[in-house]
Amino acid sequence: MLSRVAESIYWMSRQIERAENVGRCVDVNLHLLLDLPGLFEGQWGALVKITGNYDDFRERYGEPNDQRVIEFLTFDRENPNSVVSCITAARENARSIREIISSDTWEELNIIYLDLTSNDAQKRAKDDPAEFFRQVRRAGTALTGVMFETMSREEAWHFSRMGRLLERADQTTRILDLKYFLLLPDAQDVGTPIDDVHWLAILRSAGAFEMYRKAHGRVSANKIVQFLVLDAQFPRSVHYCLNNAEISLRAVTGTPYKTFRNSAERRLGRLASDLDYTDHKDVVRNGLHQFLDEFQTSLNHAGDGLSETFFALKPS
Repeated sequence: MLSRVAESIYWMSRQIERAENVGRCVDVNLHLLLDLPGLFEGQWGALVKITGNYDDFRERYGEPNDQRVIEFLTFDRENPNSVVSCITAARENARSIREIISSDTWEELNIIYLDLTSNDAQKRAKDDPAEFFRQVRRAGTALTGVMFETMSREEAWHFSRMGRLLERADQTTRILDLKYFLLLPDAQDVGTPIDDVHWLAILRSAGAFEMYRKAHGRVSANKIVQFLVLDAQFPRSVHYCLNNAEISLRAVTGTPYKTFRNSAERRLGRLASDLDYTDHKDVVRNGLHQFLDEFQTSLNHAGDGLSETFFALKPS
């Protein structure tokens, strides 16, 4: 497979996953406003912070509120992480590899793009934001399902899968880091119903609420960290994402497990192996934010390794 094709399908999947994640987080915020209206206004700014574009937002929009943040995260084409920007970029990548992806995938992606860029999209988001962002979330899930069901398990599918899973792992850690530093109004609220509502919002933002309830029942910060970071079976946990991204990587390269022949295999394999032997008590004891910060750095290095190995090939 040509490196440009591999890169296009990899980033197409990352951009689709990112758009879906932003839609889910905004949807959860809207519902949380109903539960904690007096304590939650600052969360709109916090939501921008997890995207890494807070300084740009403040410079162009000023103080964050619901309408400004929704505009910035959904429709602002100058924000590379907005839903419209991500779907537009994904569509452009898909256009360049039409012969690789399925027709159903291309059609579904076009449906989402046309809906988000239609003349009445911003009005619909303003009139009924909860319904609008539920549709964004469902459209992203449907598109991922179409790709999963209509593409052969060949190299293109594995690059697509790696992009989706690495983006999902990154977004899950950002959501957890948001709770630790930005959502808790005061140390005295730890363990209170307010704290529980925040943790439940984190689970919903990660699409993990129902599966966590089935696995663990009551809200527990340690168990939520374990579920979202270390659970090997839940498809949105960091551990699951890395394990399966590594499976796809080795399906492409043919390199046996526990060995490596390039920086992508070395970095991703090391990161996945570290989680195999990590305990949630160690994560909390050493500091959740520090763990997540170090993990995000390592995950970025793993992504760089993929780019160096497959996308930045130099002519011989």
